[in-house]
Amino acid sequence: MIGRRPDMRYNTPMRYEHKTEPLLPFRRFIARLMAHFSAGLLVIAGSLGLGVLGYHHFERLPWLDALLNASMILGGMGPVDPVRSTGGKAFASGYALFSGVVFLVVAGIIMAPAVHRLLHRLHFEGRPR
Repeated sequence: MIGRRPDMRYNTPMRYEHKTEPLLPFRRFIARLMAHFSAGLLVIAGSLGLGVLGYHHFERLPWLDALLNASMILGGMGPVDPVRSTGGKAFASGYALFSGVVFLVVAGIIMAPAVHRLLHRLHFEGRPR
C-alpha cells in the first residue's frame, strides 16, 4: 500500500483504517471523535483570536467588544458594533468570508470520523471505473 507503514496500526487517532482492515474498535473510535473535535475547537479558537486581534487593531474596540464582534461574526450572526474605519470594513468583510469557510472546514473535521465509519461499515467503494 502506498503511503502506509505496516507497523502503523491504530496508534494515531487521525489515521483512518484501510477498507481491507477491520472496523476500528468502539473505544478507539470515540478517541478519534474526541481528537477531531479537539482539532475543530483549535481551529475555532485560532479563528476567534484572529478576529479579536483584527477588531481591536482596525476598529480600536476594547478587548471585550472585539471578542463580542468576532464571536458574532464567527457564529454567523453579524457584527454588533457599527464598523466605521476603512481598514475595519475591509477586515470585517474578509473575516466574514473567512468565517464561512471556517464553518465548513470545522464541520468536515468533526463529521469525518462518523462518515468514514459509516462508509467503512457499508464497505462503499464508489462507482466502478
